[in-house]
Amino acid sequence: MKNLITGTHMIVSSSDPASDRAFFRDVLGFESVDAGGGWLIFALPPAELALHPGTNGEHQLYLMTADLDATLNSLKGKGVQMKAPISEQSWGRLASIVLPGGGELFIYQPAHPSPVGTNAKPGRRRRRVSGRRAPGPESERTPAQDRPEDVPS
Repeated sequence: MKNLITGTHMIVSSSDPASDRAFFRDVLGFESVDAGGGWLIFALPPAELALHPGTNGEHQLYLMTADLDATLNSLKGKGVQMKAPISEQSWGRLASIVLPGGGELFIYQPAHPSPVGTNAKPGRRRRRVSGRRAPGPESERTPAQDRPEDVPS
């Protein structure tokens, strides 16, 4: 059963899907395929999943970056509107942007270990946690990194 699940397909609802598709293609630079009739399906960077208490059927999408300041500056330079300024959370630094269709998209710089190494510092070896790879040696962990319930889902 090692390869039972081969990927993740995320759906973002939008009041203006054509504009939001253009944003993911042209501004974020995500590669895509046309599934027919201009319906783009995007390749995503490595992903992780966190399960938290909440209302069944409610899901959130957060993009991750290794440098939130640089990412937001780059997006501002492309005319992207910021929704929420950077805030410091126990699990990382969080901000949000406005999609062309009006939706809010969260972007954060994780302070927690990542099974896909999205917050690993360049040139650093990752250590294994529960059989998976996570960034940084034990000495770099913070108390927030040991509380997965504080991490966004």
